[in-house]
Amino acid sequence: MVRPIKPVIFLLALIPFLYLLIKALQNDLGPDPAQALSIETGEWTLRFLFLTLAITPLRQTFGIVEIARLRRMIGLFTFFYATIHLVSWMAFILGFRWFAIAEELIDRPYITIGFAAYIILFSLGVTSTNSMVRRLGRNWKRLHKLIYLASVLAIIHLLWILRTDITEAVIYGTLLIILLGYRVLRKLKSKLV
Repeated sequence: MVRPIKPVIFLLALIPFLYLLIKALQNDLGPDPAQALSIETGEWTLRFLFLTLAITPLRQTFGIVEIARLRRMIGLFTFFYATIHLVSWMAFILGFRWFAIAEELIDRPYITIGFAAYIILFSLGVTSTNSMVRRLGRNWKRLHKLIYLASVLAIIHLLWILRTDITEAVIYGTLLIILLGYRVLRKLKSKLV
């Protein structure tokens, strides 16, 4: 069942990127295109991150075993959108001025936190190949549990950026509490049984 759906999911996951690319090429990203691109790619990173985190509860709750085979691809799309988010910030907001980038990373805690989340996603992305899974053995699972930390850091990053209207961060934060809370409750339940 999953094999035919994988290409469909892959194409669906590319739609936001293609949409943003077309808007950028048509110079239709609004008065501050760099800011719009940074915001949009950040939001898509969060959406894919939470979709990745939702796969296990969906599989366990509804018994859809095949959905687990989509987790790696969706996780890699999280990394893809996070990379575009980072590169668009470095390129279009800071013009690849490396000293300015380093200064921003040091002086602005919300950027430091976002970058830390990206480093985790980078680590997960580069260790997602079958050969790395074999090479890391049991440590692979331990490493990939860092997705939980990356998601918390991503919420803090968003909360700090929004500052005044934190509605979006509260929605994402609530979703994260549900997704992580599910895992904690399931673990506690398994220890009691």
